[in-house]
This record gives sequence, structure tokens and C-alpha cells, in this order.
Amino acid sequence: MSAKAAEKLYRGLPDTPGVYLMRDAAGKLLYVGKAGNLQRRVSSYFLRPHDARLTKLVSLIRRIDHQRTDTAIEALILEAKLIKENQPPFNILEKDDKSFLYVELTGEKFPRVILTRGKDLREPVSPREKKARRVYGPFTSAASVREALKVIRRIFPFHIHEPKDVGNFKRPCFDAQIGLCPGTCVGAVSLAEYRRTIKNIILFFDGKKERIIRNLEREMSAASRKLDFEKAEETRRQMFALRHIQDIAFISEDRLGDPEGGAKKFRIEGYDISNISGVSAVGSMVVFVDGMPDKSQYRKFAIRTVQGSDDTAMITEVLERRFRNNWPRPDLILIDGGLGQVNAARRVLRALKIKIPVIGLAKGPERKRNDLIGAVPPGTELRTLVRVRDEAHRFAIAYHKKVRSRNFYN
Repeated sequence: MSAKAAEKLYRGLPDTPGVYLMRDAAGKLLYVGKAGNLQRRVSSYFLRPHDARLTKLVSLIRRIDHQRTDTAIEALILEAKLIKENQPPFNILEKDDKSFLYVELTGEKFPRVILTRGKDLREPVSPREKKARRVYGPFTSAASVREALKVIRRIFPFHIHEPKDVGNFKRPCFDAQIGLCPGTCVGAVSLAEYRRTIKNIILFFDGKKERIIRNLEREMSAASRKLDFEKAEETRRQMFALRHIQDIAFISEDRLGDPEGGAKKFRIEGYDISNISGVSAVGSMVVFVDGMPDKSQYRKFAIRTVQGSDDTAMITEVLERRFRNNWPRPDLILIDGGLGQVNAARRVLRALKIKIPVIGLAKGPERKRNDLIGAVPPGTELRTLVRVRDEAHRFAIAYHKKVRSRNFYN
């Protein structure tokens, strides 16, 4: 295809968010993509070199349709809907692929909003659950859909507790304390009010944002007439947030047009130390990519240079040894420990002139608390950090027991 012919395909596209649909000479849909800027994204297919798979796609394109959306987050949701409906060959790497993420609104009395891998989607157990449950996807980029859910949750707080835990907490959960959970954990929200929230989330995923805003306008007027100014202000805040969604970094522009992709994968490395009074001391490194453990990248460290019980010195040794290796760089380092261990890790990175955020998740007495140390990057959920911390602890304990047993018998 000549450069002039290619330019005709994308010249009229707007520089706004939306979805583009690439078709062949017969009109067959080849690929659906999302963009924060349709003009820039689509033109990149024809102006940059690509791998063999993408070169093949470009050679077949003869028409490009598009659908505008108000925001990139709505483009993300529309893209998933169109992929599910049309199964374009350059989107679906394997027809039976089960690794993509889906957003599931469970059919429980107080529905949860959760992310589920395709291979983990189960069939509803009752007609009621089948009727109430909603599943959206597939989403090919885990980082993108996680960030999108975080944005939605700030507007419409939802819970992620198991059904048995609803109303049974003695204190509000961490998410409730920061305004992300409506308080189902302690029975702070009525079933009717919570289901209105879930209905709004469903409408958003169905692409009916304007209908949500109309409903909220009616709710705000009704609350004002009843002199319920707190409710009216909350509803006004939700309307404003819907109209001013900030499209922050969940549509990556640095892997343009990658049929496999979307945003860069987010890698968290978790570290812990295990020893008994300095004896048989070991360190662990676990790796989570887009919220899922990657056990092939776990590493063990037998402590070599530290005598006695000194966890900060041991963390220092582990990280110094880790960064001597040419392993993939993490986006976040999580230390199972307090301020002393976190500061030790930061000193190592400063000395090596490496800029990676370091946070700690201290256990508190009897491992019953989750005290965060440091700033958590946007889009990173506390439950993911707890999983990373607990996995690093488990892995360290298992290795420590193995080393201690070996030393005992030697």
C-alpha cells in the first residue's frame, strides 16, 4: 500500500478518545482497538515499523471505521464489548484463550465487583444468580482494566467481601475507611441503596453514562426537596466525577497498535527475611505481574554476610545481590517489615542510583494488622499488596525451614 493510500485511511479520524475497527477489502473485521487519541493511534500503524504479525495486519487493511467515546475508559469498555461480539482474528490470539480478564458483578445479595480470569469463570449455580450476574470482557490488558475499575470505584464505591463477611466486621474495612467500600462490611448501607450503586455500574459498562447522569439528577432534586443536603451533595459529586473522568495512564501509548496488548505489565517484587535469632537466615523474593504471582521468577537468598539477628542488614544484602543480576526491573518493591527495613531498601537503591518506589507492609502484633509505610502507586490495591506480602512471608518461611533442617542434619 502506498503512503498516500494509507493516509486516506486515517486522515479524517478525530484526535479524541474512541474505538477503531480495521476491515479488509471484503469488509471483514480484522481488529478492534482503543485509543485516547484516534488520529495519533491509528496513524502509528502506517508510520512506524512493526513485527511480522502487525505488518500482516496492516497489509490487509482497506477500511477503518471508528466510534467516538467521551473518555478513554469508555473506549476500553467498548473495545471489550466489540471483541466479545465479533471475535476479530487479530484480537483473539487463540480461540480458546482463557487468560484474559473479565469484570464480574456477582449474583449475590450484595453483589461484588471483581476481576476474574477467563479460565476461572464459573457457571451460575441457580437461576437467580444467572439472572443477576453480569460479566464484561474480555479485557486484553490487565493493567488497563484494573486502573479503570479503580476510577469507577471512586465514583461508585463497591465492596469485594465474601458473602459470609457482609455485615459481620467489627470495624470498617480499610477500603471503607478511604471511601472505596460503602460499608457493607459493617452493615452501614442498605440493600436498596447498594443495589442502586450496582445498577449504575452496570449502566456504565453497558455504555449508558448519560442515563446514569439523568437518574442522578432526579435523585439530587428529590434529596434537595427533602432537605437531605448531604445526599444531594454526594449525588452532585458523582455527576461531576462522571462528567470529568480523568483518563490517567490506563491506555498506554507506548505499545501502539499491539494486537496482544495495551498497557505495560505492572511488576511488584515482594521481599521478606526469615531466621531464628540470626540462625539459618534466608531472604525471599516473590514476583507478581498484573496482580498475579509468577513463580518462575521467585528467588531465594541464603544470607552470607550478616551475623546475628539484624533484619535491616539482611534486607540490604538481599537487595544488593538482587540488583547485581540482570533480571527485569520491578515497578514497585514491597518489604514485609517496618520503617527500618524500608529505609534500608531505599538506601540500597539510592546507592545504586535506581529509582523504584519502595513501600512496607508491617504486620503489627500477631500479624493482625496491615500498616502501610510509604506512598502506594495509583492503581495498586491493598489486597494485592497483602497477597504479595503474605506470599513473600510464606516463601521465606518454607526456605528457612529447609535450610534449618539441612543444617541440623549436617
